[in-house]
Amino acid sequence: MLLVAVTAAQAHPGVGIVQDSRGNIFFTDLRQVWKVAPDGRKSVAVPDVHSHELCLDADDNLYGEHLSGEGGKWRHRVWRLTRDGSLSDVIPARDGFLRDDSFVRDKAGNRYWTEAGGPAKILKRSTDGRITTLATADLRAIGRMTVTADGTLFLIASGNLHRVTPDGKVTLVAARLSEHSPPPAEVAELNYHMGIWSDAAGNAYVAVARERLVLQVRPDGSKKVAARSGDGWSPSGGMFDRDGNLWLLEYDAANAVRIRRTSPPGSERVILASDP
Repeated sequence: MLLVAVTAAQAHPGVGIVQDSRGNIFFTDLRQVWKVAPDGRKSVAVPDVHSHELCLDADDNLYGEHLSGEGGKWRHRVWRLTRDGSLSDVIPARDGFLRDDSFVRDKAGNRYWTEAGGPAKILKRSTDGRITTLATADLRAIGRMTVTADGTLFLIASGNLHRVTPDGKVTLVAARLSEHSPPPAEVAELNYHMGIWSDAAGNAYVAVARERLVLQVRPDGSKKVAARSGDGWSPSGGMFDRDGNLWLLEYDAANAVRIRRTSPPGSERVILASDP
């Protein structure tokens, strides 16, 4: 996980969108976390939180962070919304950024994040709380990360997609991710790519925000456009729901936020955060 101080959602929008086992979808607009029930009803699940990432545990508890600037310095706290709707802090408010935990969680409950400096470290917090170094690699400008159910990581660094296996092997899957050939020079910039997620077949999906599209990257490194965002919108995150449909979290230049179901073809559904 990477957290960067920013002044506008447009520069660093949220990427958090998840679905629980009951079919509820949760997504962030950096002001609150919304819940969309299976029948389409929308409500605020967690008010007044500046949360970039979200995750669920095996019991459908939802986790996120509130990042705030107070007195000229950054502070954060980590909150949990239980399945029955009880909200509490699991990490009380403290100075700085979250550097000893993350919202990249595998099926077993292990969490993963990166630590820059020299060769980058990929750290793992086991369910017993023990922190170990899963891998080290010469990576720069590390962006978002995701993990499959079995503990395989995908991460973006300098515009390149890397895979990290559960035994700590780091490999390059695809270089300079872009629809364009050759890729533009700015493809290596930190916010060129945003959220990253995977499907059951082991394909990785990357929200290429600057190009307003999502790229599917297969295990062999080949890629194709999985979705496009039109009319001034850009993708920042995504997920597959229980039925295998692709949902995107999108934002525009005015910092409006929406989620959009893009599959199956002809079944597009759009839910704006600002709608009643």
